[in-house]
Amino acid sequence: MKWTRYFIPTLKEVPAEAEAVSHRLMIRAGLIRKLSAGAYTYLPLGLRILKKVEDIIREEMDKKGAIELFLPSLQPVELWHESGRYKDLGEDLIKFRDRHNRVMVFGPTHEEVITDLVRNHVRSYRQLPVTLYQIQTKFRDEVRPRFGVIRSREFIMKDAYSFDRDRAGLEESYKKMYEAYEAIFSRCGLKTLAVEADPGVMGGDVSHEFMMLAESGEDLLVHCPACGYAASMGVAEVSSKQQATSDKAKQKPIKEVDTPGVTTIEKVGALLKVKPDTMVKTLVYLADEKPAAVLIRGDHEANEAKIKKYLRCTHLEMAAEDVIKKVTTGPLGFSGPVGLKGVRIIADYSVKAMANFVTGANKKDKHLINVNLDRDFKVKEWADLRMITEGDNCPKCNKGIKIEHAIEMGHVFKLGLKYSKAMKADFLDEDGKLKPVVMGCYGIGVNRIIAAAIELHNDKKGIKWPMSIAPFQVIIIPINYKKEDIRKAADEAYNALKHKGMEVLLDDRDESAGVKFNDAELIGIPIQVVIGEKGLKKGNIEIKLRTTGELIEVKKQGLLDKILTLIPDKTRLFFT
Repeated sequence: MKWTRYFIPTLKEVPAEAEAVSHRLMIRAGLIRKLSAGAYTYLPLGLRILKKVEDIIREEMDKKGAIELFLPSLQPVELWHESGRYKDLGEDLIKFRDRHNRVMVFGPTHEEVITDLVRNHVRSYRQLPVTLYQIQTKFRDEVRPRFGVIRSREFIMKDAYSFDRDRAGLEESYKKMYEAYEAIFSRCGLKTLAVEADPGVMGGDVSHEFMMLAESGEDLLVHCPACGYAASMGVAEVSSKQQATSDKAKQKPIKEVDTPGVTTIEKVGALLKVKPDTMVKTLVYLADEKPAAVLIRGDHEANEAKIKKYLRCTHLEMAAEDVIKKVTTGPLGFSGPVGLKGVRIIADYSVKAMANFVTGANKKDKHLINVNLDRDFKVKEWADLRMITEGDNCPKCNKGIKIEHAIEMGHVFKLGLKYSKAMKADFLDEDGKLKPVVMGCYGIGVNRIIAAAIELHNDKKGIKWPMSIAPFQVIIIPINYKKEDIRKAADEAYNALKHKGMEVLLDDRDESAGVKFNDAELIGIPIQVVIGEKGLKKGNIEIKLRTTGELIEVKKQGLLDKILTLIPDKTRLFFT
C-alpha cells in the first residue's frame, strides 16, 4: 500500500478530550475518530488492527472446538423479562418501541438470545456438549463513556457460550476457554492476570477476569507478589484471622451526644474528635425486598458483592429513606445497631475487635459514644463484608498485597443453571429424564485489546505495535521520493517484500524526512526501512526496529533476506 493512495489522517496535536494514552494515540495515529460520546469510526489503519485481533481470536476459539455464528443485535424485551435480568441492567439497557409498539433491546450481551436458540434446537444429550461464539457489536448506555474505546456505548465483543450435560462437562468447557484466552492475549502482546471475580448481573457462582495492569484502568486489581494470589476488588478476601478480637479496653458508659445536622463519618468524626476506625457504620439494605442492617467499621468500605453473596439474594440495593425510618425509627444518617428490633444484623469481622466505638442513635441529630458489643447490642452473624485495603495482608500467604489499576480484557463465567432453568432450556438425558443444560459464558472486549496493547507498548513518540497485530509489518521511508535512484530503490524493496507476502506501507508522500519519521514513529509499524541518498551511494539501506530502536545497516541486495529473519512466517499474509 502506498501512503498517497491510503487514508491516514495523523494529527500533531493531542486531542483535548482524550484522557488515556491509548485514546490520545489512537486519534493522533489516525486509527479512530469520534462520532458522538462513546461511538467511534474505525479508520483504515484501525480496522486492519481490529481484523487482526479478530483473526487471532477466531483461530484460538476454533482450536478449542468452538463454532462461530452471528446473533441479532435487536432483541425482543420478552426474553429479558423471561431471564429476570431486565431490572438488573437498568438504564444501561438501550431500548425502543418499533412501529408495531413492541419493545426491543439493543443487545448489551446475548445470554438470553443464545439460550432461546439452544432450547429450540438442542433436544438430546447426543447434541451436547456444544460451544457457540460470535464477534458482534454490543450496546450499553454508559453514564460516562471514557478513555476512548476502553469504555464506550457501542463496542465489539467476542462472546462464547458453552452448553453441557452436567457440571463435569462445564468444568472441561471452562478450562478450554480459559486456555484459549491465555493464548489470545499472549499472541496480541498483552500481559494479563487471571483473577477471581464477581459474576455480577451475568450470574453464576464462579468467574475469572483477565486483567492487564494499566494506570488508565477503571478497575482495581488485588494481587500478592509473594504467592501470586490475584482477585478483583469485588471478591478479594479479607481473612478473619487477620481481624482477631482485641483484648477489649475497659468499657466506658454508653452516652448519647448531640450531632446536629452531621451525618457522614468524616463530619461526625471531626465534631466528636474521633478517628473513623473508632466508628461503626450501620448500612440498611434491601435484599430481595427484605431489610438487613450491615455493620462496617468507619474507615472501611462496604463490599456489596460480598454482602449480596452472603445474603444469597438476587437483588441488593441501599434502602430508601422511608424504609430506613421504618426499620430504625430514625432518619437517614443517624442509623445504629443499638435498639434495632425485627431486622437481621450482620457485621463485618473487623467490628469484633472494637470497643467504646461511635454509632448512630437512631434519632435525629443524635449519636452514641462508648458503644460495646454484647453489652449494648448482639450480633449473631459475622462475615467478610468489606473491601480489602493495602493495609491488609494476603488471605493465602499473609504477606503484603498490592492494589493497582487494571483494564478488564476478558471475563469467563460458570453460569450453571441460571438461564437454562429460568428459560426452560432442557434436554433429554440418556436416563430418559428432562434436565436443564449447564451453561458457561466467555467474553472478550475486542476493542479493548487494541487500546490495551497501546497502553502497554508506547513511548513519547507514539505506538510500538507487537508484530502480530501491527497494521503493517514494514514501512518504507524514502528520503526524497522524487529522486529517481531513491524512488527506484524504494519501489524495488516494496515490490520484493509484497511478493514474499509481507504487509508493506510505502511512504511516497512529498514531505520532509522529519514529517515522515515522526509519522512512522507515531503509527508504530514495527520495521522501518529508511532509504537515503547517502546510504545508497554505498549500496546500503538502514533498518530501524520500532520496539527497541535498534539500527541495522544492510546491503541493498540483502534487505529482503534480513527482513525475512525479522518477521515470523505465521504473521505474514493476514491480507492478500
